[in-house]
Amino acid sequence: MNTPKKILVLVLVALIFSFWAFDLGQLLTFDSIKGYQQQLSGFVSENFALSFASYLAIYVLATAVSFPGAALLTLLAGAVFGLWWGALLVSFASSIGATCAFLVARFLLRDTIQSRYGDKLAAINNGLERDGARYLFTLRLIPIFPFFLINLVMALTKLKTTTFYWVSQLGMLPATLIYVNAGTQLASLDSLQGILSPSMLGAFVLLGLLPIVSKFVVNYFENKKRYAPYTKPTSFDQNMVVVGAGSGGLVSAYIAAAVKAEVTLIEKHLMGGDCLNTGCVPSKALIRSAKFAYEAKNAHELGYKNASADVDFSAVMQRIHGVIAEIEPHDSVERYSKLGVNCVQGEAKILSPWEVEVNGKTITTRNIVIATGARPLVPGIPGLDQVEYLTSDDLWQLKEQPERLLVLGGGPIGCELAQSFQRLGSKVSLVEMAPKLLIREDEAVSKIIEEQFIKEGLDLNLGTKAVSFGRDQQGQFVNLEENDKQRKVYFDKAILALGRVANIKGFGLEELGVEIAERGTVKVNDYLQTNFPNIFAVGDVAGPYQFTHFAAHQAWYASVNALFGAFKKFRADYSVIPAATYTSPEVARVGLNESDAKAQGIAYEVTEFDIAELDRAIADGTAQGFVRVLTVPGKDKILGATIVAAGAGELLAEFTLAMRHKLGLNKILGTIHAYPTMMESNKYVAGEWKRNHAPEKLLTWVAKFHKKMRGA
Repeated sequence: MNTPKKILVLVLVALIFSFWAFDLGQLLTFDSIKGYQQQLSGFVSENFALSFASYLAIYVLATAVSFPGAALLTLLAGAVFGLWWGALLVSFASSIGATCAFLVARFLLRDTIQSRYGDKLAAINNGLERDGARYLFTLRLIPIFPFFLINLVMALTKLKTTTFYWVSQLGMLPATLIYVNAGTQLASLDSLQGILSPSMLGAFVLLGLLPIVSKFVVNYFENKKRYAPYTKPTSFDQNMVVVGAGSGGLVSAYIAAAVKAEVTLIEKHLMGGDCLNTGCVPSKALIRSAKFAYEAKNAHELGYKNASADVDFSAVMQRIHGVIAEIEPHDSVERYSKLGVNCVQGEAKILSPWEVEVNGKTITTRNIVIATGARPLVPGIPGLDQVEYLTSDDLWQLKEQPERLLVLGGGPIGCELAQSFQRLGSKVSLVEMAPKLLIREDEAVSKIIEEQFIKEGLDLNLGTKAVSFGRDQQGQFVNLEENDKQRKVYFDKAILALGRVANIKGFGLEELGVEIAERGTVKVNDYLQTNFPNIFAVGDVAGPYQFTHFAAHQAWYASVNALFGAFKKFRADYSVIPAATYTSPEVARVGLNESDAKAQGIAYEVTEFDIAELDRAIADGTAQGFVRVLTVPGKDKILGATIVAAGAGELLAEFTLAMRHKLGLNKILGTIHAYPTMMESNKYVAGEWKRNHAPEKLLTWVAKFHKKMRGA
């Protein structure tokens, strides 16, 4: 700590010590103020200017150092200076004092706090930069949080001092008027509770309504300005237009039709979106075919002398397209048309907040839901355009199996595809920049998957970067860099599995001025609204998660808020979101894992059950993995669960249900699970937790009781 800070700290300590040492707090009690009110009133009438200045200095000092008694000082101002002079005095004194406290806290604490917790304050800083004045204004209007706490918290942010001052003065004015007015009646009050007379209660009710009214007024004028360039139709063709027929779009349209709203669903390509046509469905069909090839190759583990499976890659791909075709009717135009949805194939163009053009026709609508999904990320690596690369969008058109396959990306998609192609007979090289696979999972999870991949013969390149591509006489190659050393890896085909980019361009968002978040997705609030309140966004295009089930989850909130938001709006609930990676073994998770808990500074306990101990897993030859549960220390409340096992995605449902409905491990332990099943692992991990929290002292007495009952 530098010298100026040391001096300031010493001064503050001296002031606080003096306050308590000389018991100055007794001067700021209700009885004391009421006792010397008459003397002060007389002094003020004879020495108004001196009294005004002295009171100003005392109030500023008390507020700056956060001494208790500010409310009583405000009452005193009303008692001795009257309503208007008292309100003027307190308004400036409290604002100046608060700003002094703000500056002191900023000088002493902000740099240290920002350096240690800057990542946690980033969201607050961004919010304040965007809407700081209104946010602070709301805090000042509602006297729920102590003002000294608001001063401290605001000091840790990047809020401008001038903004802090004028917003504080304006925001505290209503409360100041109420308290000063109460002070004018000090002589007739018997106690501080007298402020809560019917008239005062009415004033406080109005004070509580002020933020609601102010928010409504501010939103009204903001929306009026935002919608000013556009003419709102007097009537509408539709209640809702949905752009994109993936999971989010289909569910949005389904809900709208179910409640008898007029809804149009626009899709430029294929109904069902990525999940049906290029994502979830084809990849799971591929995984199933690859699993059989692996089991045949390892049939000796199940007691077979000979077993073989000659992979017909063309037939495997035909099967995948057959699976898509079989599921396709679930998401078809025919089905949704029967449900009451007006399905249109074509490219949508949003012309205004209430107009969407498709196939040369303009549709007017009260609400718009953007569900345009995302596309695979194609990085700008030098030479990439010179080689044959695929993404999850087009790899399903492969006719011949690549002998040497390069997979860039060790996330869920990359891992699933790499393992599947390796099992089908390709020689797969997987490249991941991070030091481990599945970077968002705990180290123990990644280790199991890495060991399994190595066992199956995959060429793992972790902590490795693809720096360039090229061709020579030996074929296509990638230059890989690891620990500042480069080497070539040749391949026949490459799959890019490096993440997905939201589809936000080409259909009118930019022209309309719909705000885009830093991560490149459509920016939405808690109700899935964009900066145009009647335009919503769901799924991959909105984030923050890119799961089919998450898009469907958001779609419910968006559609209900769009159609019934005038009466009631619902905040999207992201508290319990399950996720699964369909490698072998599978990885499934809901809530926090250890990495998350440590990063967020959340206290937790870990309970783990080894799948190698599970009877059904042993019988099936899948005794690999674990069930790991994080709980609140000393309690059975579940913070998160991670499962690595065969069928982990199915096993996770019990923990998802438990977390969603606030059921603890004791409830899981008390539930009968069929034997022998993989699901028993959930009960056994609950049993481990119970054993670790056994009441040892009570059990000691119980042992003595049993000994006595034996007559020993």
